[in-house]
Amino acid sequence: MKSFKLGAVILGSIGLIFLGACSSNQPANSEDSAASKTEPVAQTTPIPTETVAQKKEGEHGRGGQIIESGEYHLEFVAAPSENGTNIDFFLEKGEKHETVSDAKITAQVQLPSGEQKTIPIKYEASENHYHGKLSETAPGEYKVAIISEVNGEKVNGRFNFKR
Repeated sequence: MKSFKLGAVILGSIGLIFLGACSSNQPANSEDSAASKTEPVAQTTPIPTETVAQKKEGEHGRGGQIIESGEYHLEFVAAPSENGTNIDFFLEKGEKHETVSDAKITAQVQLPSGEQKTIPIKYEASENHYHGKLSETAPGEYKVAIISEVNGEKVNGRFNFKR
């Protein structure tokens, strides 16, 4: 009976050793444990096909969201006001960022409620950019798809803003 108890103790001890070895991948102290956890990063503008460029000091940026799509530079600026949101859109071409003034542009906006709106975006020659007005004022996140056609070529971008 003694040998049975001794065998059970040895077997139990070996099991604990293996269990401890399997869990040795855990950090030794709580500081390492906290450092190894990462918070999920929220995406503000999911853009699967375009490259988002960072605005650098001295570049053509106007403080908006920028997308470089092929040879085109797209910049979206949403400026909330009391009676809606002004949508300014800058469409430029090439390394010199020459303004494209003859594009056909619409904004497809998803409101925070999920409702869809189509906003015409017209070129303003005096301001050298395209402009539209969204009359909704509900708080929340607005998702915007800018649909542009330049001489038969599609140049689109996805943006968002919060009110």
